[in-house]
Amino acid sequence: MQSANTLLKKIIRSSVLPFAAQHGMKKDLFPLSRSLSLSLCLKKDKSCSPSEKLDLDGWKKVMKSGFQEEVSETVSEHKELSTLAGARELLEMWRLAGRLVPENISEQQLTAFMECPSKSAKKKYLKFLYLKELYKKNDKRKMDAKRERRLKTQEQASKPDETKRKSFVCLWANSMDKAYNWRVAQSMIFGQPLVFDMSYEKEMSVREVANTVRQIVLGEGFNRRSVDPFHIHFCNLKDDSLYHKEFIKHYREAWGKLLITATEQCYTDIFPKEKLVYLTADSPKVMKTFDHNKIYIVGSMVDRSIKTGVSLARAKRLGLETAALPLEKYLLWNSGAKNLTLDQMMQILLTLKDTGDWKAALEFVPKRKYCGFVNKPVHELKKTLNLINTLKLGVRHEEVRKQFAKNYSKKLMQK
Repeated sequence: MQSANTLLKKIIRSSVLPFAAQHGMKKDLFPLSRSLSLSLCLKKDKSCSPSEKLDLDGWKKVMKSGFQEEVSETVSEHKELSTLAGARELLEMWRLAGRLVPENISEQQLTAFMECPSKSAKKKYLKFLYLKELYKKNDKRKMDAKRERRLKTQEQASKPDETKRKSFVCLWANSMDKAYNWRVAQSMIFGQPLVFDMSYEKEMSVREVANTVRQIVLGEGFNRRSVDPFHIHFCNLKDDSLYHKEFIKHYREAWGKLLITATEQCYTDIFPKEKLVYLTADSPKVMKTFDHNKIYIVGSMVDRSIKTGVSLARAKRLGLETAALPLEKYLLWNSGAKNLTLDQMMQILLTLKDTGDWKAALEFVPKRKYCGFVNKPVHELKKTLNLINTLKLGVRHEEVRKQFAKNYSKKLMQK
């Protein structure tokens, strides 16, 4: 009998107890095992010794530990869910109050919002999510509008007259494109070179480099559609530079097929120095006429944040001739710097190359920078200057100046 009890204890300890410790407390397992062991002891042998009885205290501890783990897990999950729900309700209240809160927020974003260390950080994170959602909505709206326009064009193209006209336009565009390519290809052999200096990357920020490349792309388009285009050289253009990356963004697959010369060499290594002329607004020498035998260099930089004299200093270090456009000679300059954008420079040089007329070339200067051309009569120029002074300084300032001049002349007479 004792051997049977001992065997039963071993079976329970080896199978039931580890199973209970691993899987937590099961409601029907504890009473069943307890009643089985007690019934066998009571029926078979009522005189069991205390040392041979089942250790119920240890069994209770094991079962309670599993139950406490399950309870703690459920409580933590409930607490986490209640916190997320509270945070979501708070964000909804903020959104209704007019704060910058996104309409849709995921659980991951909500968790990141709750982990923000301070209130200002939470506001910044919500503003970031709000702007991100707003940009997505704007992009979707633009895509829908673009899709509607495409459908409208397809409907219009389905008509027979529109099909004929569209085919003619496509044929004309393809023919003109071939003609432009042929001209540019000829300019690479027989045309006059025009150099863009790409050595100012360190002087500009990423945004300024992007603006510079955008202006160069516009200028290249003007040159391509010209009657007598330049042979464009991009000198000091290094691979994997900011310039190079921005060019690839704009041209994509067409960058390798572009009819220009892009090189890492300096222009002094390609062309003779006596033919090079660096165009800069800081030059003391004014350009009088366009020389078809010269090779003009344009600095590839924006005209706002670059320090004065950077291009002039570079030209002097290389021992090159410099020149500035005669803006004050032909234009009644109003205000602002005399620096022009790269696409404006391209249009001016192309017009000078084709016509040699400074008045026609300087028409591409923004009208806000000058009042008119100097070739007008003198009395008209005086009227314009008086009008500018009146608008700038006011009538009262002009009266004070006249009174001061009158008093000053009286003092001179007294002396």
